[in-house]
Amino acid sequence: MGSRRAGGSGGLSSTLLLVAANALVPVAILIFATGFFPYKPLLPGLAEFGSLTAYGDPPEPPFDRLVFMVIDALRSDFVYTANSGFQYTQSLIRNGTALPFTAHATSPTVTMPRLKAITTGSIPSFLDVVLNLNEADESSSLASQDTWLAQMKVKGAGGKLLMYGDDTWLKLFPGTFDRAEGTTSFFVSDFTEVDYNVTRHIAGELKNDDWNTMVLHYLGLDHIGHKGGPRSPHMIPKQVEMDGIVKRIFTAIESESHLASTLFVICGDHGMNDAGNHGASSPGETSPALVFLSPKLKALHNAPQAPLLADESFQFYSGVEQSDIAPTLAALLGFPVPKNNLGALIPEFLPFWSNPNDQVQLLMRNAHQILDVITAAIGSDLFETNLSEDDCTSPETEYRELACEWQGIVKAAELARTAEVVDPESILVITKWLRKAQGLMSGMASNYDVSRLILGQVVIVIAMLCVFVATSLSINETASSFIPFAGIVIMYGIMMFASSYVEEEQHFWYWATTAWFALLGLKGFRRGFTSRRAHLLATVMMLVVTRLIRGWNQTGQKFAGEPDIVKTFLSTSPALLWTLVGATYLWIHRELVHGFSRLPVPVGFIGATALALAAFNFKLSFTHEDAPELVVGFAQRLLDLDFAQGTSLVSRARAVFAGLGFATACALFFILTRRQLSFQSKAIDTIHHLYTLLAITQSRTTNIPLFLLFNIQYKYLGAQALTPLELSTSSLLLQFTSFFALGGSNAISSVDLSSAYNGVAEFSAPAVGVLTFVSNFAGPIYWTSATALLLLRKQRTAGSGSSVLRAHVALLTVFVTASVACVMAACTVLRTHLFIWTVFSPKYLYCVGWSFGQHLVVNIGLGGLLFWLGMW
Repeated sequence: MGSRRAGGSGGLSSTLLLVAANALVPVAILIFATGFFPYKPLLPGLAEFGSLTAYGDPPEPPFDRLVFMVIDALRSDFVYTANSGFQYTQSLIRNGTALPFTAHATSPTVTMPRLKAITTGSIPSFLDVVLNLNEADESSSLASQDTWLAQMKVKGAGGKLLMYGDDTWLKLFPGTFDRAEGTTSFFVSDFTEVDYNVTRHIAGELKNDDWNTMVLHYLGLDHIGHKGGPRSPHMIPKQVEMDGIVKRIFTAIESESHLASTLFVICGDHGMNDAGNHGASSPGETSPALVFLSPKLKALHNAPQAPLLADESFQFYSGVEQSDIAPTLAALLGFPVPKNNLGALIPEFLPFWSNPNDQVQLLMRNAHQILDVITAAIGSDLFETNLSEDDCTSPETEYRELACEWQGIVKAAELARTAEVVDPESILVITKWLRKAQGLMSGMASNYDVSRLILGQVVIVIAMLCVFVATSLSINETASSFIPFAGIVIMYGIMMFASSYVEEEQHFWYWATTAWFALLGLKGFRRGFTSRRAHLLATVMMLVVTRLIRGWNQTGQKFAGEPDIVKTFLSTSPALLWTLVGATYLWIHRELVHGFSRLPVPVGFIGATALALAAFNFKLSFTHEDAPELVVGFAQRLLDLDFAQGTSLVSRARAVFAGLGFATACALFFILTRRQLSFQSKAIDTIHHLYTLLAITQSRTTNIPLFLLFNIQYKYLGAQALTPLELSTSSLLLQFTSFFALGGSNAISSVDLSSAYNGVAEFSAPAVGVLTFVSNFAGPIYWTSATALLLLRKQRTAGSGSSVLRAHVALLTVFVTASVACVMAACTVLRTHLFIWTVFSPKYLYCVGWSFGQHLVVNIGLGGLLFWLGMW
């Protein structure tokens, strides 16, 4: 019955429905995204000093020039604790010429949105995460928005603006800088040159007197974090180097007369987590350092202790918001607060003005500016109405409460303004209102386009209905056979509505995979294809292997820093690591020799050996640069024997890629020219092993042995007489399990860029994009390739009357459409949830990656191509 339904008109109908369903998936995703990630409306134009006639003219600023130095990923503990390379900076903190803070960076903690927050004082759109990854994008430009750069350019009276460093500034502020040189922010293999290209400009510019703002953005420390984490052996030397730059600039400010009124600011745009990545909302990622430096700061009589004891919360000294930088610079440098600012003037700087009127004026100008933002969002009626005591006894909304308190701060400001000495209570009342308004407006829901959210969900539901019908036409199984698969889909969909489950999604796949293999083991006993003892041993080994895979890398949010196999055994025992890595390369070498057996023996053996050795040599050299503490003992002796010493990593990687490409081309030639089943089977197997070699080239060294364990799982599945439904369920589970086992998660911070530049000498968006995808989805792509081989075996035994590929694609599409629908529904229903931007929005972006990249491109595109070649 199944063959008849799958063939003829039924087969054609199911194919057309599958095509329609998969075509609708990206349409639905894009429609929903345009409603979920809109740009927020902004107040146009540049701010001007408003007429607060009671206060008089704006107070004189203590500074007229700014050096703004961003050290990418400068986590607070990198500067403030004893284990820091910033010894000179700490000495300035102790003597009162540097004022330290921990600045809170809201999620998403990536460079572009953080720079927007720093320069405008506003809360950026989450869509900036996507734009941050596009080196060529200029749509997020701030050229037409009010920022402290724009204000300094207007205020400067001929003073020029300079920028050296991360070219994100040039994309955000096109045409703003008079002298500039940008460096790419994604070339993470470069620790040295990327910073030297900034430093070489400093000495000359400090002698020049034609500028009023100099922005420096150093990337090397961030690159070290991505490659080796915060405890990389390169980290402290890089901090010492940055501290040397601080000393050079501060010494010039002290000694050069034209720099005497220069404010020097050092800050991180974000921090990093224990893996060296960022993008999410862990304490390490959201706690960058912020230091204001100037000899004039001694007048504040604030000389705190430095260094401080380490703190896992990364909170040192006073905590401020990153958006507070904008109004604070406005006060210190004498320009209006940018129009869209939500930051509050940092009160520690108020003693610069001894006159109470000046202090109150600065705070009230900040308050009036934020009031303009509030009234633009909700209307001005509430704040223009004279609310009675009854109205304010139990205010109905937070905005009414804010309006009631506004009346209070206007009165407090009037009293403080006319006082002979500063009234701390009045200052505190105004500061609290600023903080409350900041918190309320920062947490305000985005202006979602609900009609687009609904339309996107309607489209994905239509796709889901299409694929349900296609599946019923493609697969002839009893209803009970679908229970495990349906259970996975339903439980996964429900899980998307709980933030904790989204953050710790890996546990769902780990437990589901373990339960599934136990179920397959029980079914194997009933099928009786092997001896019961052999099957029992194989099943137990499969469960043990799966448990090892689960424990390889701790991921997610809550337990990311907990002990795992990598931290406990491999990182502490390089000999064990390289034994396992060597065994993995030897296994691949053996498979390639077998795959090249149709060639003359010397040619096949030498070719396989050369390719495996080139790949191993590259990985050994790469690890020596990336994590030299892992290359010791025997591994170091092997490196010393390197016949290609002096060859760059880029050239080594290109040699590996060229070898893989040539070997793949040869395999394809055999498939297309020799239509013999034995040739085709061996060639397809060889392509699978060539991909495996590519996958381990793009994986972290500590993850390479996982592919040995994946192979054991693959062999086990190949020995079972699985139905197409069971095979597709296994593939789905193993794709997700391998993704998380290799260190993936639903946090932006888990995106691994360490191998994104293998073989890349200059930034290329397509090349880096492909390499990044392969690095992060190495496991799922492996299981797509492995599944194609298993599907080919199943198709050959099933005969030409059915299509196991169509059934497989139908089942995977059922999961994709259902999961996308549930993620969309969760994002819609929970769009006002506290964690919408830190948990659910990143999950939506990962959902896009799984649906576009893994499902459409890899499972259907690559998997379908391998299947077609095998059936050629």
